Amino acid sequence: MSHVELGKYNQLEVVKEVDFGLYLEGDEDGEILLPKRYVPEGCKPGDWLNVFIYLDMDERLVATTLDPYAQVGEFACLQVAWTNEYGAFLDWGLMKDLFVPFREQKARMEKGRYYVVYVHLDDESYRIMATAKVERYLSKDMPGYTHNEEVEALVWQQTDLGWKVIVENQYAGMLFKNEVFRRLQPGMKVKAFVKQVREDGKIDLVLQKGGMRKVEDFADTLLAYLQSHEGRIPFTDKSDADDIYATFGVSKKTFKKAVGDLYKKRLVALEPDGIALVEG
Repeated sequence: MSHVELGKYNQLEVVKEVDFGLYLEGDEDGEILLPKRYVPEGCKPGDWLNVFIYLDMDERLVATTLDPYAQVGEFACLQVAWTNEYGAFLDWGLMKDLFVPFREQKARMEKGRYYVVYVHLDDESYRIMATAKVERYLSKDMPGYTHNEEVEALVWQQTDLGWKVIVENQYAGMLFKNEVFRRLQPGMKVKAFVKQVREDGKIDLVLQKGGMRKVEDFADTLLAYLQSHEGRIPFTDKSDADDIYATFGVSKKTFKKAVGDLYKKRLVALEPDGIALVEG
């Protein structure tokens, strides 16, 4: 016998069909209702379903086939749906909103605003809650990443140094502002590369791989782009860095180096309002 995992996805067997839905086998937790609105078409007793388990308004276990924006053990950026005298309630994609008591808020949360939070089970009440005090849930273990390893980072908050991020839903990381060439905001998930893992376990990141190989790779990419766009692009060394990133996914510095590389090889010509392939 086993318990279902509250606040997570569970593979459960359908044991009974009723007018208002299906009952699923929850072992020690008894039968768990999947309300009719969430029942997949043609589902019947004996079938197995992947469902998310949470608590209904009466604190009973209930199943859904909806996907929440985050499950227990994950960090996410969620919007405040409403507040009351006990705290804030976040929209996490389910019928019942996610509670953040005042003691788990850093500053008073406001309706309509987004906050990076950690979803957890409250030890005392066994309810699913969220907390804005995410630092305490970041791993204290030493990350085993290597230089230039690709990771996913959740942008958390801006500081004087740059942007604090959460790496792979686990570790504290930093993107330094002098190396960030695009607009960032809390809640964005970005692909990043490990610059170094510091002695304190924090990770310094960059938004693109370092080294000469990167420029050579992009020079090839830029050449192919020119060839597929009638031999001309409306970008120069005066172009906006955000426009360059939106089109090519690289920094202005990498773009300029690649253009210089192609120019030295006499593959492109620099014009007042763009770059053109050299006819040859």
